[in-house]
Amino acid sequence: MFLTVAALAKSKSKYILVRMVSAAGTGYCYNIKRARLQEKLVLLKYDPIVNQRVLFTEKKKIRSI
Repeated sequence: MFLTVAALAKSKSKYILVRMVSAAGTGYCYNIKRARLQEKLVLLKYDPIVNQRVLFTEKKKIRSI
């Protein structure tokens, strides 16, 4: 069996984990999975700190080691 570069290359995941941060400035956030090729997410979700629906914008998920 011959090993080629194509056989040893790692493939990237189809989905990535991103952090959604409240635009109300409360610091409330949650994690969500989205497609890698999709545009950045902006969602209208419930923020329990201000008890109303606010915009959540996507930020990069910080990996802890």
